[in-house]
Amino acid sequence: MPTIRVPTRNTAQAWRDAARGLVAGGVPPEDVIWQYGECADDLFAEAPTVPPTGDLRVPKSFVELTQNVCWHADPERFARLYALLWRLRDTPGLMSDRGDAGLAKLREMEKSVNRDKHKMKAFLRFREIDALNDTRRRFAAWFEPSHHIVEPLAGFFMRRFGDMDWVIVTPDLTATFTDGDVVFSDGQPKPPLPEDATEELWSTYFRNIFNPARLKIKAMQAEMPKKYWKNMPEAALIPELIASAETRVRQMQASAPTLPPVRAAKITERLMMDQEMPPPATDLEALRRDAGGCTRCPLYSDATQVVMGEGPLDAPLMIVGEQPGDQEDLAGRPFVGPAGQLFDQIAAEVGLPRDRAFVTNAVKHFKFTARGKRRIHQKPDAGEVQACRWWLDAERQLVKPGLILAMGATAAGALTGRAAGIMNRRGTFEETPDGTPVLLTLHPSYLLRVPNAQAKEAATRGFRADLAQAADWLKEHAA
Repeated sequence: MPTIRVPTRNTAQAWRDAARGLVAGGVPPEDVIWQYGECADDLFAEAPTVPPTGDLRVPKSFVELTQNVCWHADPERFARLYALLWRLRDTPGLMSDRGDAGLAKLREMEKSVNRDKHKMKAFLRFREIDALNDTRRRFAAWFEPSHHIVEPLAGFFMRRFGDMDWVIVTPDLTATFTDGDVVFSDGQPKPPLPEDATEELWSTYFRNIFNPARLKIKAMQAEMPKKYWKNMPEAALIPELIASAETRVRQMQASAPTLPPVRAAKITERLMMDQEMPPPATDLEALRRDAGGCTRCPLYSDATQVVMGEGPLDAPLMIVGEQPGDQEDLAGRPFVGPAGQLFDQIAAEVGLPRDRAFVTNAVKHFKFTARGKRRIHQKPDAGEVQACRWWLDAERQLVKPGLILAMGATAAGALTGRAAGIMNRRGTFEETPDGTPVLLTLHPSYLLRVPNAQAKEAATRGFRADLAQAADWLKEHAA
């Protein structure tokens, strides 16, 4: 049974060379003993023979996997990698199999190594020591990684701190960088490192950027585990900062400015103007002219024209829909398209006189999406409905109806303040904030869109019943 010793330096390349030869020689995973560094021989181990060489092609993702997993601290890492390599010969797509247990374990190890690399980059702290010459400063750092990551990270520190000499000491390996060259030697115990004058400045900065109002201890420890605290100068401040966080938050609240900034007053003024009730109206034509210049929401920019309501000013009934459609936008009149025609038909059947009603919409401009030559209806959002309430309220003040028939969720929301649940609320009476009764029903355009014949028939029956209820209410209150 061959024993392969993988060295503590240049580990990844050494494992790849050995694994390539073993696969070319047809040596199965169960016949190989992998050892790391200077280890005692296995009782049943044989002296390894030089395996034959050969051309072995593997996915790039496997090469990237080995470049991380080889530095893991698990003694089984080499055997697991070789077992996966052995299976890749017959299953080239294995690297994309998320259900493979062996690959999943290696992915976990890869993730752990990458996390350890990130922690070393973030939490390693250099302290200045005596220089070897007058041209370059010299620094040293102590770190305790969870895996053998000093060698693969050496290139990062060479690029980041190439203008100085440095030594990184760990229990596993020591990296010494001098005049552009790095040399690796055995690990050492923690050396006596001098105090650094810049640490006080760094600690002051850390104290001042610490936000007690956003303190989340578990999240902080997940990103900055306690095992690294003893080697980080700012970590000495953490217990005191945590203990005083609540007091500091109260102090921040107490010292907050009591007067709003100037821009807040302007925003408040604008909101009050938007929510302001319209002045008493006596002339529908004047109201229509004013609405023609409305820019309270962006819908005016694409619509052909504003479509205000029409009907007698002494109408006992106001009928409110959602918004003008394509034909209404072109004609400048409400409810002249397919939905309006369906409404007229059913209203006539139940004796609801449209000529005695004031007909309008919650939103006065047509909202649509262009698809070629067609303009496809789009439902107005809450902001657009709110902006148009100014004109709807002006129409209500002008007409003063005894009953409002709200057709659809948008109309219900504009009149009662709640748009949700129109299917369950239809056929019921609610009120506007000023107490005007509102009868809720579906919008006739819904009847045109229902694809199922049975559902369409049921919805039409309900709509007809609601219009009949409105007709009955008018008769009862006209007497």
